[in-house]
Amino acid sequence: MITAAVLATLALVCAVGAWRFARARWTYRAPHVAIVLWQALGVTWGLAGTGALLAYALEPYGQGVLHGLAAFAAAALGDGDGPLEPYDLPRILALVAGLTALAVLVMVLLTAGVQTLRARHRHRVLLTLVAREDPGVPGVRVVDHPGATAYCVPGLRSQVVVSAGTLKLLSADELTAVLAHESAHVRERHDLVLLPFAALRRALPWSRFIATVQDEVSLLVEMAADDVARRYCSPRRLATALLRFGTAGAVPTPNGALGAAGSSSAVMARVERLVTPGPCLPRRVRYSIVAFSVTLTASAPLLWLIPH
Repeated sequence: MITAAVLATLALVCAVGAWRFARARWTYRAPHVAIVLWQALGVTWGLAGTGALLAYALEPYGQGVLHGLAAFAAAALGDGDGPLEPYDLPRILALVAGLTALAVLVMVLLTAGVQTLRARHRHRVLLTLVAREDPGVPGVRVVDHPGATAYCVPGLRSQVVVSAGTLKLLSADELTAVLAHESAHVRERHDLVLLPFAALRRALPWSRFIATVQDEVSLLVEMAADDVARRYCSPRRLATALLRFGTAGAVPTPNGALGAAGSSSAVMARVERLVTPGPCLPRRVRYSIVAFSVTLTASAPLLWLIPH
């Protein structure tokens, strides 16, 4: 019962922390660190919430959540001993709710991953038909489209794609900034960062808060790529390129890809940050947040292993 209470408290703390965190603006000063904390909150909330239900339901086995699930499965198959005490209705309902919630979280994550992989595969096939190489931008696929677009297709065979309209719209320095931004998405695998939040949005499509969290993490991912890009180019050039995309009416990014531009509000937030950057978080603060995130992420799995 103590483990269930601790897991429930941990889930509540993560939910309240995420609600407060969504309103924080220090995250713009350290987007990489903020992304790590968001991932820790999301993973811990999911494991703690389902773990609290299962810990209460499996308490009669006295073996904790993980080993209790194994004992329950063995007993259901007739290969093990049953619970130490009879099941009552609340524990049956908790078991059904916990297993259902766990199955839903796993299934939406797998479904989102499979659909994303399929969309990328279809787009890569399309690019082999319609895209071309350009000596002016080596290593980049060019699509003959008058609209302005630039995006990357992540994966083992990652590709950076720009349109002919983008080549005409941007100066050489601005194009270098945009390509550096897209290369950052590819190297840091930001698609994997966004996947769990997209899956959570799929599981809870009615939740406005989850939609807000997904938008916030997407903006932080773009800011993180901006930070990497400005190591290789002028921040003002990248800001100018973003504004040009906005005024030119950028073409929507294909499914499964990560684009350079986004919503107008997100673009303006990025431009303001590039033009007038705030002070970076002190190193000790960043290290403390990362250490807290790692501890938080490890707490729920450890509680799953602790016997009641």
